[in-house]
Amino acid sequence: MIIIGGKNLNLNDFYKILFEGEKIDLDEVTLNKVQNNFEFLNEFSKNKVIYGINTCFGPMAQYKISDNDQQALQYNLIRSHAAGSGNPIPDIYVKALMIARLNTFMRGYSGVHKEVVLLLKEFINRDLYPKIFEHGGVGASGDLVQLSHLALNLIGEGEICYDGKFRPAKEVFEKTGLTPLKVHLREGLALINGTSCMSGIGIINLIHAKNLLNWAVISASVTNEVVESYDDHFSKELNQVKLHEGQNLIAAEMRKIVESSKLIKKRAEHLYDNHVDVGIIKDKVQEYYSLRCVPQVLGPIYETLKNVEKVLVNEVNSVNDNPIIDNGNLDVLHGGNFHGDYVSLEMDKLKIVTTKMSMLIERQLNYIFNHKLNEKFPPFANLGVLGLNLGLQAAQFTATSTTAENQTLSNPMYVHSIPNNGDNQDIVSMGTNAALMTKKVIENTFEVLAIKYMSLLQVVDFMKFKDRLSIISKEIYDDLRKMVPTIVEDEPLYKHIENIKQYLINNRPNRIN
Repeated sequence: MIIIGGKNLNLNDFYKILFEGEKIDLDEVTLNKVQNNFEFLNEFSKNKVIYGINTCFGPMAQYKISDNDQQALQYNLIRSHAAGSGNPIPDIYVKALMIARLNTFMRGYSGVHKEVVLLLKEFINRDLYPKIFEHGGVGASGDLVQLSHLALNLIGEGEICYDGKFRPAKEVFEKTGLTPLKVHLREGLALINGTSCMSGIGIINLIHAKNLLNWAVISASVTNEVVESYDDHFSKELNQVKLHEGQNLIAAEMRKIVESSKLIKKRAEHLYDNHVDVGIIKDKVQEYYSLRCVPQVLGPIYETLKNVEKVLVNEVNSVNDNPIIDNGNLDVLHGGNFHGDYVSLEMDKLKIVTTKMSMLIERQLNYIFNHKLNEKFPPFANLGVLGLNLGLQAAQFTATSTTAENQTLSNPMYVHSIPNNGDNQDIVSMGTNAALMTKKVIENTFEVLAIKYMSLLQVVDFMKFKDRLSIISKEIYDDLRKMVPTIVEDEPLYKHIENIKQYLINNRPNRIN
């Protein structure tokens, strides 16, 4: 059981709830703090002008409304802003969004009634997923449109995914015995005014990106094994003179992975201690960059992921709505904590480094497939009859085109602010767009990596290297060979690619944290 409130959530807490089915509960002390915060606001707001309670919103904040209309205003806000379009956001990302929103409210600065957090807890624990659309958020007054669809469900309207199917919210509340939320004071504005959508998506992006990096390091190490490369380019002695944490960590991990390999060569044995005649040298003197520069390429990716984690964890543990209800200082503070620039920038960084990862993987794949480069393997890892069979040739088309898509998607959203909302929102983050584009880049990279692993299986069989692989590499070979046969005769490849992709997504080596 993960307790929300009283302490910060970390990435592992999110992982347990999202991927291991851990249930949540609310810290009782913090729950009382939430209710006390609401009661303070209820009293403090009387006979004062407070944004979003007795005024309208955005550029219409100059309109003060009567006390009798305050509840109606909140419902109007929710209903009017449920204006999303495009594909529904997948369930697991919606769950992450709800966890992030709940955690924000449990800081006790949002002025919401405790019924809000209790109902959100039930949605999370019962796997009730609001129908929230990809398109709609500019990420400045928070994720207004996406979070409005969450709020719409909490008040018993809209559609909820229940038992794998979207159903009217009213029907789901009846089936589950839950009671829709009643707006008490400012629950409409509090629910929709924050960064929880971009942050929730970002958390899952980070979990998958860290997994990708682990698999990319293993893949690069196995590739160095099967081409029988020298060991000095990932040696401690070479890398320690470059003072970057990530580079040295990646090199150290590669050494651990290939430690028991019988394929990695010592430079001294082949080029230093033996006499080499003038002319063409049989052994390669240096590997191609995609093999030799793995620590230098993946090192900055590791360091970027560390910073993304720091920023995202800070964001999901922050109060990110407006205004902030500070009952400790008997004040209500207006500002812009809903602005998503922190998340937007980190998502752009994450998709750039993930694209670079896909480019490295694609170049390693090309090296394996191009017999004129590697001078070891058959063209396109073709184990059939050359000229009659085509091997994995077409799989390279998929890997190359998917990597190219990543390169285009990696153009930043962070610098694409477009003023809107009557120029009230005159500079925005586009954080949810950035997070969703990063999600696509990560999915693409798993596909490219799946093709790369399929090629490694083929060349290991061709070279009869299975028993010379390192212990770690052989375990992965055995796991993958259980689901993907050796391909000799031509056959459709798409199911094999998908099977390996799902294996990579669902299995976490966790070698690099």
